[in-house]
Amino acid sequence: MIPCRSLSLFLVSLVALLVAGCSNPADKTDSAIVADAVEGVKAVANASTYAITAGSSLSFIGSKVTGSQTGGFKSLEGTIAVMGGQIVPPSKVTIDMNLLYSGSDRLTRHLKSADFFDVPNFPTAEFAVTSVQQAASGLEMTGNLTLHGVTKSISFAPEVSVTDSEVSLTAEFDIMRFDFGIAFKGKADDLIRDEVVIALDVKATAE
Repeated sequence: MIPCRSLSLFLVSLVALLVAGCSNPADKTDSAIVADAVEGVKAVANASTYAITAGSSLSFIGSKVTGSQTGGFKSLEGTIAVMGGQIVPPSKVTIDMNLLYSGSDRLTRHLKSADFFDVPNFPTAEFAVTSVQQAASGLEMTGNLTLHGVTKSISFAPEVSVTDSEVSLTAEFDIMRFDFGIAFKGKADDLIRDEVVIALDVKATAE
């Protein structure tokens, strides 16, 4: 027979474990502002160009009732344009969706399937900067994100460092996958949450 004190400690630990397992990672991040795609953006003339390096990455956290899964892309391509120490159009990041990774081969195959990213039909994703400006809360970057064949404008707060030789950009925010037509719900008793946490770590060197 389990002593009352031990039973109580066991129940408290079990409840703590269940609460931790059910927490939503997106509760700890700011949500990107999503709107219709921005049209007619002109490239800034005579901007300095930086090439995105092989060490750049994008990672994500998706979650459901019973826990979360991490994944991402270890390689990004594209260029960053800079004028007056600020990132400007036509800065663009391209993601090869075939390079997706996750915690298991089985999950990676599922994420590449039509239930999620549908990589055979949408082999690339792209983020193209449309504006960077100072807002009341700090720096705000806006760009058109094309994912799963859907293009939306998203705005988020990055940390940016610009020197003559290198640009560094990091950001963490969450988006709603349903906004991009990724609507697979999962099991009825273990639904997949709509929010996905995105973490960007982009470095580019002067061309």
